[in-house]
Amino acid sequence: MRNIIFIMLVLISLFDGAAHAAGPGLEAITVTTNNQGGQTYSLSIQVLLLMTFMTLLPAGLLMMTSFTRIIIVLALLRQALGTQQTPTNQTLIGLSLFLTFFVMTPVWEVVNQTALTPYFDEKISFQEALANAKKPVSQFMFNQTRDNDLQLFMELSGTSLAEKEGASTAEIVPFMALVPAFVTSELKTAFQIGFLIFIPFLIIDLVVASALMAMGMMMLSPLIISLPFKIMLFVLIDGWTLVIGTLASSFYT
Repeated sequence: MRNIIFIMLVLISLFDGAAHAAGPGLEAITVTTNNQGGQTYSLSIQVLLLMTFMTLLPAGLLMMTSFTRIIIVLALLRQALGTQQTPTNQTLIGLSLFLTFFVMTPVWEVVNQTALTPYFDEKISFQEALANAKKPVSQFMFNQTRDNDLQLFMELSGTSLAEKEGASTAEIVPFMALVPAFVTSELKTAFQIGFLIFIPFLIIDLVVASALMAMGMMMLSPLIISLPFKIMLFVLIDGWTLVIGTLASSFYT
Protein backbone atom coordinates (compact mmCIF):
# COMPACT_ATOMS: atom_id res chain seq x y z
CA MET A 1 0.00 0.00 0.00
CA ARG A 2 2.86 2.37 0.79
CA ASN A 3 4.38 1.63 -2.62
CA ILE A 4 1.15 2.60 -4.38
CA ILE A 5 0.85 5.84 -2.40
CA PHE A 6 4.45 6.77 -3.14
CA ILE A 7 4.09 6.03 -6.87
CA MET A 8 0.99 8.24 -6.99
CA LEU A 9 2.92 11.07 -5.32
CA VAL A 10 5.79 10.65 -7.77
CA LEU A 11 3.56 10.77 -10.84
CA ILE A 12 1.66 13.80 -9.54
CA SER A 13 4.94 15.62 -8.96
CA LEU A 14 6.27 14.74 -12.41
CA PHE A 15 3.27 16.10 -14.27
CA ASP A 16 2.53 18.95 -11.89
CA GLY A 17 5.95 20.62 -11.93
CA ALA A 18 4.74 23.64 -13.88
CA ALA A 19 2.03 24.34 -11.34
CA HIS A 20 4.57 24.96 -8.57
CA ALA A 21 6.46 27.51 -10.67
CA ALA A 22 3.30 29.54 -11.26
CA GLY A 23 3.02 30.66 -7.64
CA PRO A 24 1.52 29.59 -4.32
CA GLY A 25 -1.42 27.21 -4.51
CA LEU A 26 -4.97 27.99 -3.53
CA GLU A 27 -6.50 26.81 -0.30
CA ALA A 28 -8.29 23.51 -0.66
CA ILE A 29 -11.37 24.69 1.26
CA THR A 30 -12.69 28.25 1.29
CA VAL A 31 -14.93 29.31 4.17
CA THR A 32 -17.31 32.23 3.50
CA THR A 33 -19.42 33.87 6.21
CA ASN A 34 -22.81 35.14 5.03
CA ASN A 35 -24.91 37.99 6.47
CA GLN A 36 -26.83 35.69 8.79
CA GLY A 37 -23.61 34.44 10.41
CA GLY A 38 -23.66 31.09 8.68
CA GLN A 39 -20.68 29.68 6.88
CA THR A 40 -20.41 28.27 3.35
CA TYR A 41 -17.66 25.83 2.41
CA SER A 42 -16.40 25.55 -1.18
CA LEU A 43 -13.62 23.48 -2.74
CA SER A 44 -11.00 25.29 -4.80
CA ILE A 45 -9.78 24.42 -8.25
CA GLN A 46 -6.72 22.83 -6.67
CA VAL A 47 -8.82 19.88 -5.54
CA LEU A 48 -10.34 19.62 -9.01
CA LEU A 49 -6.85 19.47 -10.57
CA LEU A 50 -5.81 16.86 -8.03
CA MET A 51 -8.78 14.67 -8.93
CA THR A 52 -7.98 15.13 -12.62
CA PHE A 53 -4.41 13.95 -12.05
CA MET A 54 -5.74 10.98 -10.10
CA THR A 55 -7.71 9.85 -13.16
CA LEU A 56 -4.57 10.11 -15.31
CA LEU A 57 -2.37 8.14 -12.91
CA PRO A 58 -3.30 4.65 -14.21
CA ALA A 59 -2.54 5.66 -17.80
CA GLY A 60 0.74 7.27 -16.79
CA LEU A 61 1.77 4.26 -14.73
CA LEU A 62 0.95 1.74 -17.47
CA MET A 63 2.70 3.80 -20.16
CA MET A 64 5.97 3.74 -18.20
CA THR A 65 6.04 -0.03 -17.64
CA SER A 66 6.10 -3.20 -19.73
CA PHE A 67 2.29 -3.42 -19.81
CA THR A 68 1.92 -1.92 -23.32
CA ARG A 69 4.05 -4.51 -25.07
CA ILE A 70 2.54 -7.44 -23.18
CA ILE A 71 -1.13 -6.59 -23.71
CA ILE A 72 -0.66 -5.89 -27.43
CA VAL A 73 1.16 -9.17 -28.05
CA LEU A 74 -1.47 -11.17 -26.17
CA ALA A 75 -4.27 -9.43 -28.08
CA LEU A 76 -2.56 -10.20 -31.41
CA LEU A 77 -2.09 -13.81 -30.31
CA ARG A 78 -5.80 -14.17 -29.64
CA GLN A 79 -6.58 -12.67 -33.04
CA ALA A 80 -4.09 -15.01 -34.74
CA LEU A 81 -5.73 -18.02 -33.10
CA GLY A 82 -9.13 -16.80 -34.28
CA THR A 83 -10.80 -17.65 -30.97
CA GLN A 84 -12.84 -14.42 -30.93
CA GLN A 85 -13.29 -13.45 -27.25
CA THR A 86 -11.41 -16.40 -25.74
CA PRO A 87 -9.45 -15.68 -23.58
CA THR A 88 -11.62 -12.81 -22.41
CA ASN A 89 -10.41 -9.23 -22.15
CA GLN A 90 -10.41 -9.47 -18.35
CA THR A 91 -8.19 -12.55 -18.54
CA LEU A 92 -5.70 -10.89 -20.88
CA ILE A 93 -5.57 -7.70 -18.82
CA GLY A 94 -5.13 -9.65 -15.58
CA LEU A 95 -2.36 -11.77 -17.08
CA SER A 96 -0.69 -8.66 -18.50
CA LEU A 97 -0.77 -6.94 -15.11
CA PHE A 98 0.81 -9.88 -13.32
CA LEU A 99 3.48 -10.19 -16.02
CA THR A 100 4.09 -6.46 -15.69
CA PHE A 101 4.61 -6.82 -11.93
CA PHE A 102 7.00 -9.70 -12.60
CA VAL A 103 9.04 -7.80 -15.19
CA MET A 104 9.11 -4.55 -13.21
CA THR A 105 10.02 -6.18 -9.88
CA PRO A 106 13.77 -5.35 -10.17
CA VAL A 107 12.90 -1.72 -10.87
CA TRP A 108 10.45 -1.51 -7.96
CA GLU A 109 13.04 -3.04 -5.64
CA VAL A 110 15.54 -0.32 -6.52
CA VAL A 111 12.86 2.34 -6.05
CA ASN A 112 11.95 0.83 -2.68
CA GLN A 113 15.56 0.68 -1.47
CA THR A 114 16.73 4.07 -2.70
CA ALA A 115 13.59 6.20 -2.42
CA LEU A 116 10.58 4.70 -0.68
CA THR A 117 12.15 3.24 2.47
CA PRO A 118 14.45 6.22 3.19
CA TYR A 119 11.55 8.62 2.62
CA PHE A 120 9.20 6.88 5.05
CA ASP A 121 12.08 6.60 7.54
CA GLU A 122 12.44 10.40 7.20
CA LYS A 123 16.06 10.09 6.13
CA ILE A 124 15.58 12.03 2.87
CA SER A 125 13.18 14.70 1.68
CA PHE A 126 10.39 14.13 -0.82
CA GLN A 127 12.39 15.90 -3.56
CA GLU A 128 15.35 13.59 -2.99
CA ALA A 129 13.07 10.55 -2.94
CA LEU A 130 11.49 11.70 -6.19
CA ALA A 131 14.88 12.06 -7.84
CA ASN A 132 16.00 8.64 -6.59
CA ALA A 133 12.79 6.99 -7.80
CA LYS A 134 13.04 8.61 -11.20
CA LYS A 135 16.48 7.17 -11.99
CA PRO A 136 15.65 3.42 -12.19
CA VAL A 137 12.36 4.06 -14.02
CA SER A 138 14.09 6.31 -16.55
CA GLN A 139 16.90 3.79 -16.97
CA PHE A 140 14.39 0.99 -17.65
CA MET A 141 12.58 3.04 -20.29
CA PHE A 142 15.88 4.22 -21.79
CA ASN A 143 17.11 0.62 -22.19
CA GLN A 144 13.94 -0.34 -24.09
CA THR A 145 13.83 2.76 -26.32
CA ARG A 146 15.23 2.85 -29.82
CA ASP A 147 17.73 5.57 -30.65
CA ASN A 148 15.77 6.89 -33.64
CA ASP A 149 12.57 7.20 -31.59
CA LEU A 150 14.41 8.99 -28.82
CA GLN A 151 16.13 11.28 -31.31
CA LEU A 152 12.77 12.17 -32.87
CA PHE A 153 11.20 13.34 -29.63
CA MET A 154 14.39 15.08 -28.54
CA GLU A 155 14.32 17.09 -31.76
CA LEU A 156 10.62 17.84 -31.33
CA SER A 157 11.39 19.20 -27.87
CA GLY A 158 14.08 21.46 -29.31
CA THR A 159 17.14 19.49 -28.20
CA SER A 160 19.29 16.75 -29.69
CA LEU A 161 21.25 13.87 -28.28
CA ALA A 162 24.16 14.89 -30.45
CA GLU A 163 24.37 18.19 -28.59
CA LYS A 164 24.97 16.45 -25.26
CA GLU A 165 28.04 14.68 -24.00
CA GLY A 166 27.57 11.19 -22.57
CA ALA A 167 24.32 10.70 -24.45
CA SER A 168 24.30 7.01 -23.59
CA THR A 169 22.96 7.63 -20.07
CA ALA A 170 19.32 8.18 -19.16
CA GLU A 171 19.97 11.12 -16.83
CA ILE A 172 20.48 13.62 -19.65
CA VAL A 173 17.27 12.72 -21.49
CA PRO A 174 14.25 14.89 -20.59
CA PHE A 175 11.56 12.79 -18.95
CA MET A 176 8.80 14.29 -21.10
CA ALA A 177 10.68 13.19 -24.24
CA LEU A 178 11.65 9.78 -22.88
CA VAL A 179 8.09 8.62 -22.11
CA PRO A 180 6.59 9.06 -25.63
CA ALA A 181 9.77 7.65 -27.20
CA PHE A 182 9.49 4.60 -24.93
CA VAL A 183 5.82 4.06 -25.80
CA THR A 184 6.56 4.37 -29.52
CA SER A 185 9.34 1.80 -29.27
CA GLU A 186 7.12 -0.53 -27.29
CA LEU A 187 4.41 -0.36 -29.95
CA LYS A 188 6.91 -1.21 -32.69
CA THR A 189 8.40 -4.09 -30.72
CA ALA A 190 4.96 -5.47 -29.87
CA PHE A 191 3.87 -5.50 -33.50
CA GLN A 192 7.12 -7.16 -34.56
CA ILE A 193 6.54 -9.97 -32.06
CA GLY A 194 2.90 -10.18 -33.13
CA PHE A 195 3.95 -10.55 -36.78
CA LEU A 196 6.17 -13.52 -35.92
CA ILE A 197 3.32 -15.11 -33.97
CA PHE A 198 0.92 -14.69 -36.90
CA ILE A 199 3.10 -16.56 -39.43
CA PRO A 200 2.50 -20.22 -38.37
CA PHE A 201 -1.24 -19.65 -37.93
CA LEU A 202 -1.43 -17.93 -41.31
CA ILE A 203 0.23 -20.94 -42.93
CA ILE A 204 -2.39 -23.24 -41.40
CA ASP A 205 -5.18 -21.00 -42.74
CA LEU A 206 -3.66 -21.06 -46.24
CA VAL A 207 -3.25 -24.85 -46.23
CA VAL A 208 -6.82 -25.42 -45.06
CA ALA A 209 -8.23 -22.92 -47.55
CA SER A 210 -6.30 -24.55 -50.42
CA ALA A 211 -7.51 -28.01 -49.39
CA LEU A 212 -11.12 -26.89 -49.27
CA MET A 213 -10.81 -25.22 -52.67
CA ALA A 214 -9.31 -28.42 -54.14
CA MET A 215 -12.23 -30.46 -52.79
CA GLY A 216 -14.75 -27.98 -54.14
CA MET A 217 -16.02 -27.02 -50.69
CA MET A 218 -15.97 -23.30 -51.40
CA MET A 219 -19.05 -22.57 -49.29
CA LEU A 220 -17.42 -23.87 -46.11
CA SER A 221 -15.50 -21.25 -44.12
CA PRO A 222 -11.81 -22.19 -43.76
CA LEU A 223 -11.78 -20.63 -40.27
CA ILE A 224 -14.12 -23.32 -38.95
CA ILE A 225 -11.77 -26.09 -40.09
CA SER A 226 -8.47 -24.38 -39.27
CA LEU A 227 -9.41 -23.32 -35.72
CA PRO A 228 -9.06 -26.82 -34.15
CA PHE A 229 -5.72 -27.34 -35.92
CA LYS A 230 -4.39 -23.99 -34.70
CA ILE A 231 -5.47 -24.72 -31.14
CA MET A 232 -3.93 -28.20 -31.32
CA LEU A 233 -0.64 -26.80 -32.67
CA PHE A 234 -0.56 -24.11 -30.00
CA VAL A 235 -1.14 -26.65 -27.23
CA LEU A 236 1.37 -29.20 -28.57
CA ILE A 237 4.21 -26.67 -28.70
CA ASP A 238 3.27 -25.31 -25.25
CA GLY A 239 2.51 -21.96 -26.83
CA TRP A 240 1.58 -20.03 -23.69
CA THR A 241 4.90 -20.85 -22.06
CA LEU A 242 6.80 -19.85 -25.20
CA VAL A 243 4.94 -16.57 -25.65
CA ILE A 244 5.08 -15.54 -21.99
CA GLY A 245 8.72 -16.58 -21.66
CA THR A 246 9.66 -14.67 -24.80
CA LEU A 247 7.83 -11.56 -23.60
CA ALA A 248 9.50 -11.63 -20.19
CA SER A 249 12.97 -12.26 -21.58
CA SER A 250 12.61 -9.57 -24.27
CA PHE A 251 13.00 -6.88 -21.59
CA TYR A 252 16.37 -8.20 -20.45
CA THR A 253 18.10 -8.87 -23.78
